[in-house]
Amino acid sequence: MVHKSQARFKVLAAGRRWGKTRLGVNECLDIASQGGRAWWVSPSYKTSEVGWRPLKRIGSKIGAEVRLVDRQVILPGGGSVQVRSADDPNSLRGEGLDFVVLDECAFMKEAAWVEALRPSLSDRQGKALFISTPKGHNWFWRHFQRGLDGGDEWASFHYPTSSNPYIVPDEIEAARHSLPERIFLQEYEAQFLDDAGGVFRRVMECATATELDSAREGRQYIAGVDVATLVDFTVVSVFDVESKEQVFMDRFNRVDYSVLEDRLDALYRRFNLDAMVIEANSIGQSVIEAMVDRGLSIIPFTTTSGTKQAAIQQLQAAFEHGEITILPDPIQVGELQSYEGQRTPSGSWKYAAPEGLHDDTVMAMAIAWESVGGSSWLIS
Repeated sequence: MVHKSQARFKVLAAGRRWGKTRLGVNECLDIASQGGRAWWVSPSYKTSEVGWRPLKRIGSKIGAEVRLVDRQVILPGGGSVQVRSADDPNSLRGEGLDFVVLDECAFMKEAAWVEALRPSLSDRQGKALFISTPKGHNWFWRHFQRGLDGGDEWASFHYPTSSNPYIVPDEIEAARHSLPERIFLQEYEAQFLDDAGGVFRRVMECATATELDSAREGRQYIAGVDVATLVDFTVVSVFDVESKEQVFMDRFNRVDYSVLEDRLDALYRRFNLDAMVIEANSIGQSVIEAMVDRGLSIIPFTTTSGTKQAAIQQLQAAFEHGEITILPDPIQVGELQSYEGQRTPSGSWKYAAPEGLHDDTVMAMAIAWESVGGSSWLIS
């Protein structure tokens, strides 16, 4: 999947011993075999040996020139792979590159990418492969989230150690029982763990719901809708009123409003919703009016600093107390884990996604939970 992807920038979060090094080395040699210039960049000189050893071994076998001092393999056609260290990001400046592997980049200074390697790809329109086990919510995690959003240039991939068929399952289970849970989840499951200061705790514990295709007989459902602006996503979050379980989520952007309204209408009827709660701010009001004209039961939700704080804190409490069950959608989980809160001088709270990221799934869920959390009026 990773090799076949046509994305320019690929982000791979994988567990220990999954095969990240083999993949990265093969990708570098593939570029070099076409006459290109590739770099393998590691956090330090010592850790760069992980990539240099197989490159040196394979280079010797295929008749390439192996320069030990420069740690460079030059193929017969003139293409090359060089191993570099990101200890000093300034040392990576200068050369134009066709391809770069950033090995264990979660443990690398972000400046190595932003200030040195990304500009080096510009003149050749080069590509990059980010490979690492996770380390909290740092810059590697932000790029992973960017890749989940898709688009023409970015793609993200996630594989636990267990997806490597050459690792004995008993070995993984032995590690599970001998290591602290957080270490195992990060190193073997390749999970981006909750930050201690995040708004929402226990997200992964609650992310066990199963998606439904349509309504189940005798069940009642309600949906929250965060309507997109130009650069955001419209998100619909559907909950089972009684079980307080998220059963469906739809996330889309860049559609005409007639298409958006048809999509909401179809979803409303598919789940035979008791009500659909739609944010009324800005363009949401016109969507509400269109849905009401179609005979649907619509509840407007007007977002102010006060109503947003109340909705987010109700959702926060639901996660803390294990009252909510959500779908394990990676974009949704990522938005929840990265969501930030800041106390204002007046003593209230201001909530938002980190700069450059989205919070549409969070708001759709919070809007739905406002009704689901106190939804006894819906249950006959």
